[in-house]
Formats: sequence, structure tokens, C-alpha cells
Amino acid sequence: MLIRRCAILVFEAREHLEFDLATLFAGDQALAAACRWVALAAHLDAEVELSDAELALLRSVGESLWVERAPLDQAYGAEAVDAMLRAGLLLAFEGGPGDWRARDEAVRESHWRPLPALAHAFSRWSGQDVASDPRLSRFKTIRDMVQAFGPPPPETVARGPAAARVALPAPAAGPLDGPLFGRYTGRNYDPAGAVPLATASRLLQRTFGAQQVREIAEGTAALKKTSPSGGSLHPIEAYVLAQRVEGVAPGFYHYHPVAHALEPLQALEPAAARAHALAFVAGQEWFADAPLLVVMAPRWRRNFWKYRNHAKAHRAILMDAGHLSQTFYLLAAEAGLPAFVTAAVNEIDISAALGLDPVRDGVIAVCGCGPDSGEQVTVEYR
Repeated sequence: MLIRRCAILVFEAREHLEFDLATLFAGDQALAAACRWVALAAHLDAEVELSDAELALLRSVGESLWVERAPLDQAYGAEAVDAMLRAGLLLAFEGGPGDWRARDEAVRESHWRPLPALAHAFSRWSGQDVASDPRLSRFKTIRDMVQAFGPPPPETVARGPAAARVALPAPAAGPLDGPLFGRYTGRNYDPAGAVPLATASRLLQRTFGAQQVREIAEGTAALKKTSPSGGSLHPIEAYVLAQRVEGVAPGFYHYHPVAHALEPLQALEPAAARAHALAFVAGQEWFADAPLLVVMAPRWRRNFWKYRNHAKAHRAILMDAGHLSQTFYLLAAEAGLPAFVTAAVNEIDISAALGLDPVRDGVIAVCGCGPDSGEQVTVEYR
């Protein structure tokens, strides 16, 4: 059997402290430290704890060349080799367990930079509910957090004496002032409110749609959009969860930016659409009633095709999402609708619902909008 190591693999040392009563009575330090090693691989959904033999085995196998298994069995033991094949850290050229080689090949084809690939793989959520997050749920207000942690860093910082400042003239009024001053994060959506089809159409086309298509090389086109994108690649796709959009049945859709059309993926009953919305935004009830939600999902390879194994490529995609969400906010404000964007989302559940491959397609954030309920049940900062 020919085998090799997976493409992106990091070993992490984890320290575990234990109270040792015997050492305390002996007059020594009462805490004992134990170190264990875990493996983090970009194509896996969970970390793998390693024995010393497994760690030594993985360190001896490269990611590029296929090697014979027999010498590894002799040096490190067949049990260790079998365990690493089952875990997906070692890959068989053919006949190996699971689909690990195919998943690893997808990572290789995408040209991921190792550290962002691991950050993406191991920061995704499934089934999380922010209300049950012990780091936040014990705090009811900002005052509670200040009491527990002390005040946050100051809201601004001065980098020189006040006397040396150069005063600027008051800004002139402009046509963008209305949407800029009108935008705010909505947290009190009308559970019966709907978004008119014309409004949804403008929101999607002006935020995610192609304003022009330009051929920049033979067989290669670039889209011109209203927001900037690293390398003009625009890798972020928009997937719509329509709850109450006039003229659109509840369900999942993919927005085609050139055709300016919704491509149906799955029809949903209203109750199921609401349940998916709540799961998508990780239990944030104040966002789940928005009638229009949009998942921002990048096609990694679209960006990494140009920026291969590049230290800044992943950061550029996150910036793209920020640009798109602000454009969405301003267009919603123009329409008189509050909007939101959140990165506290269950990426794994969203990918499963939309049929996305997490190695090739990511989920960065969910944005949405809709009519305000007129009641301040949840605090809004207008």
C-alpha cells in the first residue's frame, strides 16, 4: 500500500494542570503539568489526539510523495499506521478508509494557506446557541460586564497633544447622508412583516449583482460590482433564505449575480424557514424574524486561483464580506428598513442546509433586513 500525509497539518501541544495532593504533602508545588499532542488538519472536522508513536510516525511521512507502508509498519507499528489512516491524517493512494483522500485533494486544489485553512476549519459552529454561551449568557447588560471585567479600553485614543491638532471644516451635506445616518442594526423585526419584491430586487442587485461583465483574457471574465474585491475576483456568493418576500415562496435560493435571478434550492414551509433562520444565526432571536436573510459564502478557489497559498488571501475575502455588508446596510436604510450582519453563525449547519462543501465553499456571515416591529423589546443603538 502507498501512503502519504495530508496536505495541511499542524501539531499543537496542550498543557493540562492537575492537583497533586502527594506533592503538596511533600512540600512541593501542588500542581502537576501534563502535556499531550493533538493534530489539526484542514480537511477534518475535529482534532485528533496523538500518542508518541503516532506523532513520530506523522513526522516521518511527507505530504507530497507516496511511500510504501511496510517500512512504516516495521518502524512505528501497524497499529499506529492503521489509526492514522482511519483518522485521515495518513492517506492511502487507493483502498483507504473513508473519503479522506478526496477531501484532502479538495484542500490541495484550493491552494489554501495553512494557517487560514485551519482557522476556517476549526472556528466553524454547529448547533451553537449564543444565549447558552457561558461567556456571555451570565451578563444581562453592559454594566454587568463592566462590573465583572472593569471598563473596556477607552472609546478613542489621542496620539498627540490637543494643542497640535489640525481642525477640519465641518463636512458638507451630501446625498449619502440619508442612508448613512439612517442605517442601524435592527433587532426588533416584525414577525409578520414582508419585504416588497422590488425592494429585495434592488438590495440583491445593487449589493451582490454584476453591474458589468468584462472579458479580461480569453475565456476569463471579471464582474464589476458596487463594492471592491481583492483582485476584482468577487468570490462571495449570496444565498437567500426567503421567509416573507412578496412574490417569492419561502425557501433557500442562490442569487445569480449576472442573470439577476433567484435559483431555487429548496422550498420550505414558513415554520421550517423560521427554524432554519434561528439555527443559521445561532439562536439570536432578534435576527431570526427578518423576512430576508442572505448568507455570504465565498468560493475559496476563485480567490486562491490568483493568490495561491498567499498570506493575505483569506484576509482579503473577509474584507470583501465587510464591504458587501455595509453596502447592504445602506441600501436597506435607503428603503427605510433596518438591517443586520452577524458572524455568530452555525457555518456547519448552513453548509449542510445549502449543500455546500466546506473545503470549497465557506460561510462567513449572514445579513438580513425587514420592517421594524415598532416595539423596543431588544435594545437597538440608533
